[in-house]
Amino acid sequence: MTTHTEATSHLSPLMRVMQFAARKASRNLLRDFGELEHIQVSRKGPADFVSRADKKAEETIIESLLRDRPGYSILAEECGEIKGTDKTHKFIIDPLDGTTNFLHGIPHFAISIALEREIDNNPKELVAGVIYNPITDEMFFAEKNKGAFLNDGTRGGGDRRLRPAKRDIFANAIFATGIPFLGRPGHTKFLKELHQVMGRSAGVRRMGSAALDLAWTAAGRYDGFWERGLAVWDIAAGVLIAREAGLRVESLTQGDVLDTGDIIATNEMLHEPLLKNLS
Repeated sequence: MTTHTEATSHLSPLMRVMQFAARKASRNLLRDFGELEHIQVSRKGPADFVSRADKKAEETIIESLLRDRPGYSILAEECGEIKGTDKTHKFIIDPLDGTTNFLHGIPHFAISIALEREIDNNPKELVAGVIYNPITDEMFFAEKNKGAFLNDGTRGGGDRRLRPAKRDIFANAIFATGIPFLGRPGHTKFLKELHQVMGRSAGVRRMGSAALDLAWTAAGRYDGFWERGLAVWDIAAGVLIAREAGLRVESLTQGDVLDTGDIIATNEMLHEPLLKNLS
């Protein structure tokens, strides 16, 4: 059997650093996730517990990344922006995408890390991304112009190149999305979009992690994904992985998708049909 070290021996130094940070943080998340059954029935409840798990994972990721890439800037969900001495590199981190799933003991969440590099005065150039699901031990990753891959550690194999599904008939396609939660606007618009897509496709899935939605679309498990109002740390790694897999990824509104947070990701054949149903 191929060992995990052998399977990933070809990784670039940068990708090794990012994957190591994700795996290191995942160990505490898995332990904390296993404790949730006991926390759920306590008087205090699980919310504070999950918040601590989230922050602890973020601290672990940042510490690990900066040990190997000192001076890089950080943009993370919990701590915000940390400006480093290297102004041309920025890690974008979501230590626990799918917090509500985690909170309720649902085993579908991920760690998301992207690296943004300033190239030719363009600060929006994503050059590397990893999305790691600790429960399934699936590591989705990509570097710019090198393709996107999946390493499924549970099966002991090497890296598999990600390629999107090639379905071109809307009625046969399955799409993923996210539902605006309490306190967020857009429910009326979303319900209209959902009604239109559901009525013309093979189905819509709402799994609760935008990062994994993008990774699964890149892997061909979904035929497309759309959502509005996402934060940059929710989608940065997923945008690069999806594009490197061959998906068309754009903003649903005017502007760069990392700025708007309004995203659509499909193969070329389904892009216009899905867009039409979201208008």
